[in-house]
Amino acid sequence: MDVNEFLIDEESTMLEAMALLDKIAKKVLFVVRDNRFAAAITDGDIRRWILKKGSLNARVKDIANYSPKYIREKDKISAKEYMRKHSIEALPVLNEEEEIVSVVLWNDEEIEREGKLQAPVVIMAGGLGTRLYPYTKVLPKPLIPIGEIPIVEHIINRFNKCGSNQFFLIVNHKKNMIKSYFNDIERDYEVNYADEDNPLGTGGGLSLLKGKIDSTFILSNCDILIEEDYEKIYDYHKKEKNLITMVCSLKNIKIPYGVIEINEAGEIEKMKEKPEFSFFTNTGMYIVEPQVIEELEENKSIGFPDIIEMYKHNGEKIGVYPISENAWLDMGQLDEMEKMRRRLERDE
Repeated sequence: MDVNEFLIDEESTMLEAMALLDKIAKKVLFVVRDNRFAAAITDGDIRRWILKKGSLNARVKDIANYSPKYIREKDKISAKEYMRKHSIEALPVLNEEEEIVSVVLWNDEEIEREGKLQAPVVIMAGGLGTRLYPYTKVLPKPLIPIGEIPIVEHIINRFNKCGSNQFFLIVNHKKNMIKSYFNDIERDYEVNYADEDNPLGTGGGLSLLKGKIDSTFILSNCDILIEEDYEKIYDYHKKEKNLITMVCSLKNIKIPYGVIEINEAGEIEKMKEKPEFSFFTNTGMYIVEPQVIEELEENKSIGFPDIIEMYKHNGEKIGVYPISENAWLDMGQLDEMEKMRRRLERDE
């Protein structure tokens, strides 16, 4: 990987920085001024900025850390020890002219750690999957294969790798096929089922888990993959003392037309040619306190976003954890399912 791939101008936008972080698949960029190392900006810096001010139009110079960690060429031999001490994944090496001559990276084997996430995971796996017809005429949506294994197994494997080993699947449509699949495969985690007699929505099915979950848990739709540090999201939720934390992804949409604004006199006020809009959207993954399960009315159909609205109206603390657009894979529609398949084949 070339050093220049890590570099960004301080006048670049936050959106450009997020796109570059996605591209290099690392968690830090380095800001240079007149070829000299000036600052660093991490995905955490951007996340904190969003949560503090919510502006998507910020410049790198507004967010970056201008007192960054680095090491000199003569000290490069101790780089790994320095990185371990300061929990750094990428460390710039500077010459006497303050120029970055190289970047020291942890390799995958060195930075991999055993997962410590012990939270139970609830997966909403009972939907009809009408948007994925005709696949769902044969298979329930959770068992639609993405590559060699079903989407729900991809989801479980990612949480299991982070340390979670207790899973609850809320099932309805073709539920016996789902149960048979997990009975037939080798696994080192526990799968429990909650049977919906009638569809209860993306939230109502949680009432079937009363008395079964008594700790903070993760809730996920069965058609998404979140490529993020789950432990970091969980820790953020606990630190903020949220009742519910919604994982939200940046979304960039470019309108393929010229957009016209008309004033009261029927005249053109503004014209924008193919404008691009950026906003955050709900991914379908949440960190949730068990109180939510216990307070749900039984056998009442309700969407989880409606549950959030209810608690928000009652003054409870509902948080957001922002992630980049590239960190969210959604197979809810056929074209998106194909994108997910190509991405997973490339990464795995």
